[in-house]
Amino acid sequence: MKTLKLALPAAILMAGFMAFTSASYGTPAYAKKEAAVVGEGMKACPYCHVAAGKKDLNDTGKCYQKNGHKDLAKCAPEKK
Repeated sequence: MKTLKLALPAAILMAGFMAFTSASYGTPAYAKKEAAVVGEGMKACPYCHVAAGKKDLNDTGKCYQKNGHKDLAKCAPEKK
């Protein structure tokens, strides 16, 4: 019974963490680093990703990944 009193709240807490947290793919460090390089301030997630919170990359993100996360300016989409 004592084990159940400890295990049940722990299981509920763990389930809550798993249900309400998401994996992080792009990092704030990349966004901060590239803000100075590109000169337009920090980029939002969809600048490199298909959608915020998704691992899938758009063409800009694929280019940035391909060049080892070194220079986002080379991968910036053309302005229309």
